[in-house]
Amino acid sequence: MKQAGLSSGDMVALSYGLASLAFFVLSLLLLGNWRARHSASALVAACLTTALWATGTVALALWGRPVSLPGDVLEVLRTGAWLVFVLRLLEASGKRQKVFLIAILGISACQLAAASGTTGLMTLIVSRLLLAVLGMLLVEHWYRNTPGPQRWDVKFACFGVGGLFTYDFYLYSDALLFRHINADIWAARGIVNALSVPLLALSAARNPVWALGLAVSRQMMFRSAALLGSAIYLLAMASSAYYIRYFGGAWGPVMQVAYLGGAVLLLGGVLFSGALRAKLKVFINKHFYTAIFDYREEWLRFTRALSEDGPGLGERTIQAVAQLVESPAGALWIRREHDLCVPVASWNMAPQSASEPASGAFCQFLETRQWVVDVPEALREPARYANVTPPEWMLTMPQLWLILPLMLHGCLFGFVALARPRAGIKLNWEVVDLLKIAGSQAASYLAHRESADSLTLARQFESFNRMSTFIVHDLKNLVFQLSLLLSNAEKHQGNPDFQRDMLGTLDHSVKKITLLLQKFSRGEAQELSAPLSIDKLLGQAVAARTGAEPLPRLEIADAGLTVLANWARLERVLGHLIQNAVEATAKEGSVLVRLLREGQTVVVELRDTGQGMSAQFIRERLFKPFESTKVAGMGIGVFESREYIREVGGQLEVYSEPERGTTFRVVLPLHVDGKTPG
Repeated sequence: MKQAGLSSGDMVALSYGLASLAFFVLSLLLLGNWRARHSASALVAACLTTALWATGTVALALWGRPVSLPGDVLEVLRTGAWLVFVLRLLEASGKRQKVFLIAILGISACQLAAASGTTGLMTLIVSRLLLAVLGMLLVEHWYRNTPGPQRWDVKFACFGVGGLFTYDFYLYSDALLFRHINADIWAARGIVNALSVPLLALSAARNPVWALGLAVSRQMMFRSAALLGSAIYLLAMASSAYYIRYFGGAWGPVMQVAYLGGAVLLLGGVLFSGALRAKLKVFINKHFYTAIFDYREEWLRFTRALSEDGPGLGERTIQAVAQLVESPAGALWIRREHDLCVPVASWNMAPQSASEPASGAFCQFLETRQWVVDVPEALREPARYANVTPPEWMLTMPQLWLILPLMLHGCLFGFVALARPRAGIKLNWEVVDLLKIAGSQAASYLAHRESADSLTLARQFESFNRMSTFIVHDLKNLVFQLSLLLSNAEKHQGNPDFQRDMLGTLDHSVKKITLLLQKFSRGEAQELSAPLSIDKLLGQAVAARTGAEPLPRLEIADAGLTVLANWARLERVLGHLIQNAVEATAKEGSVLVRLLREGQTVVVELRDTGQGMSAQFIRERLFKPFESTKVAGMGIGVFESREYIREVGGQLEVYSEPERGTTFRVVLPLHVDGKTPG
């Protein structure tokens, strides 16, 4: 007795017959309720093509060919139609549409050109698998780039179209693994396609126009390109590993696992390569977009980086500008006192020390031309840059690429030096214009921070002046105590108890006045300068600290040197520096005060073997008023020392390393005409 049942061909015919009927009905509904725009026509074309593909598959199944791969033109047209539909919804630019269409046509051509046999079958499976991956990526772009309020209109369509490509991916992944099409999975494909029709119909009712105004962002394109490249790479590696296992005999499985493991590690290393990511980003911007930059995204990122609160604005400025052109490093100069552009920050670059005069030829060129200087071009063709002699520090930095002027109100506020980018970037008008605008924006933020710091400093000086009122009040109390003591001295001078109290009061008053004078060392009347013997002054300053530990040691290499300064002010300055050196040095350490002549200058070196200071501390805090590491310090000693040394025409230099000591160099002009006071 023969058992009743459906053959495999009947199952395929029934499954794909349902799909054919469902898509024909949907096509008729869309044609009957026509509200045509370009995406609506693409949806109708995709539905009609799918209906024809399902009908053709039914015919082949009834003719005894339930599974047909090579030369199936309707399969290619059906998949391509859905890809074009999603692509048109994304409203890509003409250049991007052309690239996607070329990719789709190229893969489809591989399918049609695949010959029958083992090689032709595998080529066809791989090409259809790639189209399925591309379809899933486009659907994912479609959903994620749809604004939140509009996702309600398209989510079921995303599920429907995504389901088509996901099932294709499952079908052909299984075929690639086992080297043949699974008949059961193939038969169920028609039913899965039919199930997507209600989802498409629901979305069509919610949004019959299918014009969502979508665009693929550069960030999503970059990530998807990396994902697609990784998928293709892993697919190729898996295929290679299969052949290794097939021809490797007993060692085949071990070699396959080792090969796949190495391939995954290599892929991870490539994906984490900053240079490769930069090149991929440049490639995508160049070939998929009409503009090099996504100006909205770049400006949001740039403004967000500059407006973050907290320290490190200089470094954040360099990093924000550098990221515009994929530069890995840079340094920042800002125009400050004495009309010098001084280095204030660096990022992934050695800290710079060379200053550039704002009145020099290089800074004047930046200010008048406002050009972004291409350093290699400027060194190679100086005539294009008005034959301006490049600064010496520029010649010592082989990695230097660009100098970006920071303009503020038509004046040069500073400049940023950038290293060569990870990927080759052509310095065209679009890049230059964006850098100039970014430079102006950065200059305004930096100027605001400089103004805020100056205002804070002024307020601190105001607080210092208010503090003097309290010090004067304390002095008045002390004067009152001493006056009272003096008035009672004649009456009780023979009383031993009074004498003891008098000595105690005098001792307390002297100590308190001394402490107040040490703190309150500003606001004095202007003191005139006169020629003085610097070696005698140093001897007096060192002798005043004979009880200190460690004991300062004076070494005079050149005697009889004369400078023009005020004896009391200069002694207080040098005494303060000596005292700082003593306090920063352990008792077993050493403090050396050395006097020598260098050309037409007198140099006083103060070397200690103390704890030292970092370059950041020297740059940001050492000469900043009201910044002190001492418990009872007011933080104006070193600042006042530098200001007075500058006042008499000298300069104060500092060289220090943490845990290795500090050297202060007081450089003063040599006075040769005056007489030394006796």
